[in-house]
Amino acid sequence: MKAMIRRNGVGLSIYMSKKDVEEPVVAVENEDLWGGFILVRNGWLLALPDLPQGTRLPITVEAMKQPDQD
Repeated sequence: MKAMIRRNGVGLSIYMSKKDVEEPVVAVENEDLWGGFILVRNGWLLALPDLPQGTRLPITVEAMKQPDQD
């Protein structure tokens, strides 16, 4: 799904226009953000594309929602 990632005054947030949802990012797998997973406050685990470390925000990327883990 297309997702816009931006930095706000508190940290990172992600907006998914197709779902009309904006949520804060609560955890990141990689310190440089790209090529790993992020956890969103609503519980979604999203895989981000592998982009260069200096990529500027805000940016729209294709984020892959991971299946729910039981």
